[in-house]
Formats: sequence, structure tokens, C-alpha cells
Amino acid sequence: MAETYDYDLFTIGAGSGGVRASRVAAAHGARVAIAEEYRVGGTCVIRGCVPKKMLVYGAHFAEDLEDCANFGWEVGEKTFNWKKLRDNVLKDVDRLEGAYTNTLENHDVTVFSQRAEISGAHEITLADGQKITAKYILIATGARPQIPDVEGAEHAITSNEAFHLDELPKKIIIAGGGYIANEFAGIFNEFGSKVCIVNRGDQLLRSYDEALRERLLLISMKKGIDFKFNTKFEYIKPCEDGGFFVKLTDCDEERVDQVMFATGRTPNTGGLGLDKAGVELGEKGEIKVDRFSKTNVDHIYAVGDVTDRVQLTPVAIREGQAFADTVFGGHEPVAVDHGCIPSAVFSHPPIAAVGMTEGEAKNKLGSVKVYLSDFRPMKNVLAGRDERSLFKMVCDGDSGKIVGIHMIAPEAAEMMQAAAIAVKAGLTKADFDATTAIHPTMAEELVLMR
Repeated sequence: MAETYDYDLFTIGAGSGGVRASRVAAAHGARVAIAEEYRVGGTCVIRGCVPKKMLVYGAHFAEDLEDCANFGWEVGEKTFNWKKLRDNVLKDVDRLEGAYTNTLENHDVTVFSQRAEISGAHEITLADGQKITAKYILIATGARPQIPDVEGAEHAITSNEAFHLDELPKKIIIAGGGYIANEFAGIFNEFGSKVCIVNRGDQLLRSYDEALRERLLLISMKKGIDFKFNTKFEYIKPCEDGGFFVKLTDCDEERVDQVMFATGRTPNTGGLGLDKAGVELGEKGEIKVDRFSKTNVDHIYAVGDVTDRVQLTPVAIREGQAFADTVFGGHEPVAVDHGCIPSAVFSHPPIAAVGMTEGEAKNKLGSVKVYLSDFRPMKNVLAGRDERSLFKMVCDGDSGKIVGIHMIAPEAAEMMQAAAIAVKAGLTKADFDATTAIHPTMAEELVLMR
């Protein structure tokens, strides 16, 4: 007699990957439940990409209100109300959480708003003590901000708390050199805070092309952001009258209003009962999976940031979809192709990239041709803003196949989405050259590079 379970699938974690996997599995006819201890929507929707992009939009108005003067607009005295933006953003996050919850419930997915952990081979125990059985278990618990081992680290905030601040800091130190550090540095700077990025290494955004990194550093410094490289925190101590004393190596103690850590993210694998289940973890605590997102335990799978493959929302969604189609779709197993994934940094200005950097291409291919377009966008010219954009195309020297496109420019991410299709499809520089430009646009530089 076949073993019976309460559910065909139990998902732990209702972020982007877990929600997609649960919804699709249910659409395939599976009986599905999902547990979420915090809020449905996960990092991206609740405390990540979505509210962050809204703050980025808010920050852009600071420069737009300056630039509009040369376009004939006269604006009266400008004031910025942080609490109004903050509350409007959080209100929209509430709306999205409701929409995600409705999506699950409309697909007859049972939602448990509490923590869950694996307590047996096919058994899950909820925080209230209820025990549930499932044929398959999916772990989609994401990742959390990594907190460095620094004296007084408990006084710092992370990106999680940045969305809820009661007031803007007059002076903030942001630790880290990745996309979160650079994005929030741009946001706070545009809102009038004095910003300093502190990095223990000697470069920003290590995975991006060197030309873009250098251009962002140059523009950021011109905007008034300070940078301290090759330095670490010695301590963070609260001041009696508010704020904090911060001591960095090779620097005098200084007083700031806020310290923010943006020093990477750690997979959320603690307290899930993975050790009891025999699920194998990697060195950083990530769940090890095969190309079909299956762990070393046959009925337990994992998707998204908890696997630390590529920490991007659309990747988690694709992994969730592929898992559901593979296990419940009734056809051949589906694996996600993690190659040639486009990405963006919503800095000021933003960066976008797909494929190999020039350095990676030279190491892998040997013969490489690089094309550049270094220009001042038309809007910046009339606005009197001395800020140049840079497009870079990296091609296989023998075949002309485009293996990487990199850009730093206003709306870079919007342009990159379409360009990434061409790179993924294996098009050549000649294919781009044969395409007529749309003039006048920034995007036309993609087909005019020589």
C-alpha cells in the first residue's frame, strides 16, 4: 500500500522562489503547503529589490530637480520628507505582500504563518507544535545580511532596517563594496546624508568589469561620496548624546549618526533540522544541490539564495519553476541554465552587465576584441551635468560572437534586458552593426560601436 502524506509538497520559505514553486506545483495538481515565519514575499518584495528600487526612484528626483532648470523649469524651494517616502514605500510593500498571499490562496496552497523545521524523514514540525507530513520538502529560506565580527556590531543596521529609519542620518558609514553598499550610498547621498563607504578590500563590485567599476568610483566621488579602502572596523561605540564613535584601522576615531553593514549575505540554514534530515551543506552553510535543485536526500530540494548559486530574484523564480515542473509536471526534468545571467546595480548612475568581463574573456578565449563607447548623454549635456556614460562590448576575436556587454549609464538596466537576449542567443558584433539605430537615444550606442 502506497504511503500517504498530508501534502505532496511542503515549502519552507515564502519568498520569490518558494512562492513560484508552490504555485506551479499546485497548478500541476499537487497538494501544497508553505510556511513563512515573517512575511510572504521574502527578501526581494519585503526588504530588498522592490522597496530599494522605490527609494532609488525617490533619490533620482534630487538631481532631476537640479537639472530641470536648464530645460526651462523653475521650481520653488525644495524640501524632502523622508517619512513620507518611507511610509509610501512600506504601504506598497504591504500591498504586494497581500498580492503574493492571494496568489497562493487562489491556487489552494495552504499558508502557515509560522516557522517550520524538518523533524523526520518526511515530517515537518511547526512552531506551534503541529506535525505535518509531505512527500517532498522544498527549502526556500533565502539568505540574511552577514554581520562582521566587530566590537559594537550590534549598534549597526543592515539593509533590512534601512527601510524603517525614523530619520535620515546626517552622516553614515556603509561597510562593504558590493551592490547593496553602492546602491544605499547613492540613495543616502542624494537624500543629503554625508556618506562614506568603507571596504576591507581595494575595489568595488568585484564581479563587474574594471572599466565600469572605475567609472562608478569616479562619478561617486564627484557626487560627494567618500571611500576608504583596505581598512577595517576596530570598534563602534554609542555616544551619550546619540550617534556612534567609530574607529577604523589607520584612521582617527570619528562620530557618525549611523553605521550600516552591507558585507554580503549568509544562507538561512540554521534551525531547519537539516542535520537531522542528513542534508549536506557547503562551507558557507549553503544547501548543496544538483542541477535539478535536489539535495543529497532524494525527497528534499532547495532553491534560491539558500543554495548560494546566483543570489538574484529572477534566478530563484526560475529554479522554483523548474523544480515544480520537474517533480510535478509529468515530463522530462528541467534544469536552469545559470550561464550568461544579466544583472544590474542600481547605483547613481546604474550599472548593468551580461556575460564575461574583458579579463574573464581574455583568460578563457585568448583572442578578444573590445569595443567602447564613452559619451555624455544628451540630457546631461543640456543640464550642464559633467557625467559621462560608458558602454563596453567584449567579443570573441575569432568568431565575432559577443560574449559580454557592460554599461554604466542612466537606465542601463532597461537597455540591458533586451541586449542580454542577443548575447544569450549568441549573436555577433556584425548582427549588432547590421541593426539600424534609434536616434537620438543612449541605446543606439550599442549598434554604433567601432
